Amino acid sequence: MTPEILIVSLVFMGISFLVSAILKSKFTKYSKVPLSSGLSGREIAEKMLRENGIYDVKVTSVDGFLSDHYNPVNKTVNLSPEVFNGTSVSAAAVAAHECGHAVQHATQYAPLNLRSRLVPVVQFSSTIVNLVLLIGVVLAASGSTTLLLIGIILMAVTVLFTLITLPVEFDASKRALAWLEHTNVTDTNEYPKAKDALKWAATTYIVAALAAVVQLVQYIMIFMNARDRE
Repeated sequence: MTPEILIVSLVFMGISFLVSAILKSKFTKYSKVPLSSGLSGREIAEKMLRENGIYDVKVTSVDGFLSDHYNPVNKTVNLSPEVFNGTSVSAAAVAAHECGHAVQHATQYAPLNLRSRLVPVVQFSSTIVNLVLLIGVVLAASGSTTLLLIGIILMAVTVLFTLITLPVEFDASKRALAWLEHTNVTDTNEYPKAKDALKWAATTYIVAALAAVVQLVQYIMIFMNARDRE
């Protein structure tokens, strides 16, 4: 890894850490704000699924903090214990967001379908891309750029996956907030808090995408400079 890439990586690592810290503090803060409706995350999720005509998706509890996710393979909305059992604004926001992904799946939302198809490729590329790029940069210094090019292609796949994730996450939050606003799950005081929580969750994806794009561009510049020296 070149000094320039290392510096940029550290900068974005710092930004990512800051945003993640803010996100955790927001969810911790809003987890202490009880819903006037008294519904738990599980009940909210099941209600949103039903009201969107989805009856083949199961709501389950999984271990971990902010480990919530939707699994399109087995059609499950997986909620962390704090969300599954919680009756707070945070629980409502997260549960509705994950159900937003279930609605995307049911309506064949194109970006979600594309991201799902890329998962096997990304799982493979992500396991070897760093090693390939490291060796590629070393070899490029001696005039061989083939391996670096392969590394760039592998990295481009993961960057594409990160970029496709943006509209998927934004749309899921949009669906969640629209539903929360038009139901009795959150009132006029609770809804802005749920919106704020999801805004910071989306920010983490933006930072990750920017970091990935910048790093890819840097490797491309290293490749082009090495080719010019040949």
